Amino acid sequence: MTTKPELLPLPAIPAKRYFTIGEVSELCGVKPHVLRYWEQEFSQLKPVKRRGNRRYYQHHEVLLIRRIRELLYAQGFTISGARNKLEGVHSETVDQDGFDQPAVDLPAIQAELGAILDLLAGVTPSAPVHGHPGEVEREARF
Repeated sequence: MTTKPELLPLPAIPAKRYFTIGEVSELCGVKPHVLRYWEQEFSQLKPVKRRGNRRYYQHHEVLLIRRIRELLYAQGFTISGARNKLEGVHSETVDQDGFDQPAVDLPAIQAELGAILDLLAGVTPSAPVHGHPGEVEREARF
């Protein structure tokens, strides 16, 4: 039985505009040849190339690399599975650590909380008001 490897804590990302492949390698705990391979596998990973094809990564790409590392090494995704997961991130938000957070449907949450409040208060839900689904008129039962 194989177990997931323990990933060492990563250093903080310095406030710089560009990072060399060596710096990104240290910041993300991934060897440079792996980073070059991931560029071929993940279309979102496109470092700027300058003088002599030298790669310069931006902050958001360092976060993306950390996310890829997390998916592959800690969560056990395949390259294909990680690629699919990251392509699904477009409909989600990404927090400052680079981890995706689910998009929030506030109207649905508000409607559900309203229904819960009605149940707790002993109110019977009636027809929707103003045609908004999930929105109910609150009538107190005494």
